Amino acid sequence: MKKIIMTGGGSAGHVTPNLALVPKLRKMGYEIEYIGTRDGIERKIIEGEKIRYHIISSGKLRRYFDIKNFTDPFKVVKGILQAIFIMKKVKPNIVFSKGGFVSVPVVIAAHLSKIPVIAHESDITPGLANKLAAPYCTKVCVTFPESIKNIKGDKAVLTGTPIREELLKGDAAQGREICQFIDKKPVLLIIGGSLGSKYINDTVRGILDKILVRYNVVHICGKDNLDEKLSGKSGYKQFEYVSEELPHIMSSADIVISRAGANVIFELLTLKKPNLLIPLSKKSSRGDQILNAASFEKSGYSMVIQEEELNEEILADKLEELYRNKDRYISKMSSSPLKNGVDEIIRLIEKHSL
Repeated sequence: MKKIIMTGGGSAGHVTPNLALVPKLRKMGYEIEYIGTRDGIERKIIEGEKIRYHIISSGKLRRYFDIKNFTDPFKVVKGILQAIFIMKKVKPNIVFSKGGFVSVPVVIAAHLSKIPVIAHESDITPGLANKLAAPYCTKVCVTFPESIKNIKGDKAVLTGTPIREELLKGDAAQGREICQFIDKKPVLLIIGGSLGSKYINDTVRGILDKILVRYNVVHICGKDNLDEKLSGKSGYKQFEYVSEELPHIMSSADIVISRAGANVIFELLTLKKPNLLIPLSKKSSRGDQILNAASFEKSGYSMVIQEEELNEEILADKLEELYRNKDRYISKMSSSPLKNGVDEIIRLIEKHSL
């Protein structure tokens, strides 16, 4: 039986693409184990999938000055040694890395143990972890055609992003039932990322009564972002986070407001959901979502509002424009050459496994 070690963490976006590969890997007979941190978001998600989970030390990688920048490299070195021990014990045929700071010691340990590594980069430009790990990788899967030039050597392979199989099996009627929508108004889904977005939440709620005249609204607003005053409001359903119900809720959506993380926008592309993207600004990110959104806007898959331009009036106007032109966006997404990356990534894993 072949064995694969997966890694990636720090946010749900560094974990869910791994999960998209799991069903097919299991069908092919792979034994799957995972390396992550003790307190990372990846631990709860992976252990929920009944995958054996190994804990290592890892320092956070920062682009800014912080006193911890002087101590965290020692945590990374400790993590490398721990990961080498795990490699010797598990003897995997290959390692698959989705990025995030925990992946760096794992990738380096795999390289030192002479185990091939396939990494995946979701965004147009590689994150700091994948930049540091790329020299130790066998191949780096990329999501956007523009990304190939950002990976040195001939390691980049355009695969798209892996989409979870269950996401493609949603039932729209069930999604409406989950949200307790009783009329046939179109459904607007709002996704603020795994942690939610207070700025988007507040702007949406500021014009909620106006929006509800035309739409039923599903609002995935993030941890601790529920507004109790709006609980029970007709046509409005809010969640902190959605897991098992997500495929049905996404299937029920007619249009979507979303951040521009690569995973979610490729899910929207696959599901052909007309969308309005509000990328994280450079004030609170490295600007990757801005590039992602620009690529989708240029291809005709998305409308975009920059966070600095967002206000209640602009949001209301853009929503109407999006719904009015939804068929045009669906047509563009239907003809997209970018596909679900599961099969191509599995092919690379098979090709390079020991």
